[in-house]
Amino acid sequence: MLLETLKPKVKTILNQNHISRNEKLFEICALLKNNIEYYNWVGFYFRNGEKEELLLGPYVGEPTDHTVIPFGKGICGQVAVSNQNFVVPDVAAQDNYIACSFTVKSEIVVPLFVNGANIGQIDIDSHVLNPFSEKDELFLEFVNQEIAKLF
Repeated sequence: MLLETLKPKVKTILNQNHISRNEKLFEICALLKNNIEYYNWVGFYFRNGEKEELLLGPYVGEPTDHTVIPFGKGICGQVAVSNQNFVVPDVAAQDNYIACSFTVKSEIVVPLFVNGANIGQIDIDSHVLNPFSEKDELFLEFVNQEIAKLF
């Protein structure tokens, strides 16, 4: 399966010593977007210090106006509060959804934990209805576990 073949590539990117953490995160975003056809926007949001808001980190895809997201607002804001993965098969069916683009049909957000604390998340938008499976969740949990080692 494609997701399994990307795991060693994720580790290779994260083990590069000559680039910054943000450059590594950007390369992870590009790797996922360029290799998984239904990953149309891939990015990271991180908690803004002690504030209950998320700040946009490295991403690949269409530009977004959502550079700051309050906890509880939208899918990302809900994950910041719940500490749980959130898979949205159809964003049109979500009441608390922050629309990024009319082309986005579904979304998956997986929290990033460092020493048990939710410090951020990986956020993926798709132009396809209901493309995300448990395999995507497990893969993205793996990605975040590897990324956590950078903090």
